[in-house]
Amino acid sequence: METSPSTPDPGGLRRDFSALAPEPGPPSFEWLLGRLGAGGRRQRLLLALSCLPCLLLGLGLGSEALFTLTPPLCCRQPNGTRLPMNDTDVCRDPRCQGWDYGGLPALTSNPVTEWSLVCSRGWAVPLEQLCFLLGFVAGALVLGHLADSVGRRGTLLLALALGCPAGILAAFAASPSVFMLGRCLWGALLGGMQLALYLIRLELCCPPQRLPVAMAGDLLMVGGHFLLLGLALACGSWRVLQGVMSAGLGLCLLYGCPGVFPESPRWLLATRRTTQAREILVTLAQDSSTQESETQEALDELDNACHLPAVAQISLRALLGCRNIWKNILILGFTTFIAHAIRHCYQMAWGPSQGPRAEFYLSYLLSTGSAGLACLFLCLSVDRYGRRGILLLTTTLTGIASLILLGLEEYLNHAAVVTFSILGLFSSHAAGSLSIFFASEVIPTIIRGKGLGVILSLASLGGLSAPLLWLREQHGSFLQHIVLASLNILALLCLMLLPESKRKALPESLRDGELYRRPSLLRRSGGGESRGAEEATRRDDVPLLSTPNPAS
Repeated sequence: METSPSTPDPGGLRRDFSALAPEPGPPSFEWLLGRLGAGGRRQRLLLALSCLPCLLLGLGLGSEALFTLTPPLCCRQPNGTRLPMNDTDVCRDPRCQGWDYGGLPALTSNPVTEWSLVCSRGWAVPLEQLCFLLGFVAGALVLGHLADSVGRRGTLLLALALGCPAGILAAFAASPSVFMLGRCLWGALLGGMQLALYLIRLELCCPPQRLPVAMAGDLLMVGGHFLLLGLALACGSWRVLQGVMSAGLGLCLLYGCPGVFPESPRWLLATRRTTQAREILVTLAQDSSTQESETQEALDELDNACHLPAVAQISLRALLGCRNIWKNILILGFTTFIAHAIRHCYQMAWGPSQGPRAEFYLSYLLSTGSAGLACLFLCLSVDRYGRRGILLLTTTLTGIASLILLGLEEYLNHAAVVTFSILGLFSSHAAGSLSIFFASEVIPTIIRGKGLGVILSLASLGGLSAPLLWLREQHGSFLQHIVLASLNILALLCLMLLPESKRKALPESLRDGELYRRPSLLRRSGGGESRGAEEATRRDDVPLLSTPNPAS
């Protein structure tokens, strides 16, 4: 725990960080990276290695749709006739002696068909979805705290090492309960893996690189969703598919070999592990095109900082006193939750298609395709118009699509309903991805693992809307859409309180995060002599949607 200061803190939990003198520390990571390895071959290789496992993340997260899909089924009667389930309530027919299942998309069997999880046992399907998503929540929270304590690389390797046996447990499950346990653990470790990879690739970038690298990882996850269909066709059985995905995580354990995938140097500098950070930055400088004088100047600055003591563990009191950081986390977490929760409402608006297989492919491909288009849209627009402006735009489009579907759906033809549903899917995917990226930029490095873990957990909690609605047998879907659309409008108003992080340096300490804010919407600060120069550079004094490029 952090030792208490010798003098009492007059502000209590409401500390004024702008009035405190900056603490001595190592030089800025952006300054060091610009003189040592920005754009070098070694840095590009590490960024590529941090993005590649996102393909496995896409496979693991997308497999839930295949494993919980209920195919069309018919009841076998004693006289040999088969009664389709759609014609009558065969679940209550005492003459039904068994089930004949129709064809599944991509797979030949899944847990639903193997253990007959239909009718009286159908509750097990949404329960498995709940276990998977709640496991993801627990993994993001626990491993997010671990990432700030022991490092990003150690957290990633731990998630990979435990994810492989958890996936094998699910693949060889002999009962639905064991399968649920394996998938819950699998979801928890996928959550920790996603968080650690996101932190590593974000913290290795200079400001102009952050958005393209983050979206490259998201696009690879979308590619994993598309690849899943082909891999499922090749594997046939769901057990083989689960085993192949688990083997992929085991292969990624090669990242633990010495010198292959180092720790995040930004996190090492923020926690004042300067000697370890120096070794990693020296390897980045070996393949870069920077001048020798600049490299030596940066290394001399690091050598001067090596005598600084390590940062003490942040106390709960200090963390609770960071009102601005909590405000940013809560607003972006709320936006992320709404963006993920409302997607299921758009998929329900499509209505039945030409058979269950066609309905699955339409829903899966349109949802995945809209996610890919959303990532491309963010790549092309966010660095030009700013994080806050594009997040306002996508949240507004989400609300417009919901209002049109809620109020005018019965007056629209099927093509118009599908069009507005796709618009809602596209804008909600964009808002969700941008909220996560935005949060990772405004949360300080010293607590970025905890903060991003909260954001990813809220995203997973938003995904609970689909299985919870299934447990209620689709009752209340219209009311759920109304509530989520209303909350989306509330989130739109809250976004005006966020700062703009476009091409700014990432905050490192709690003090940096507290000074990373926009001025009040109702009053402007006068004078400014009492404010430090560092606060002036951190505060966002530009208008709401104006984001001029800073002078280089």
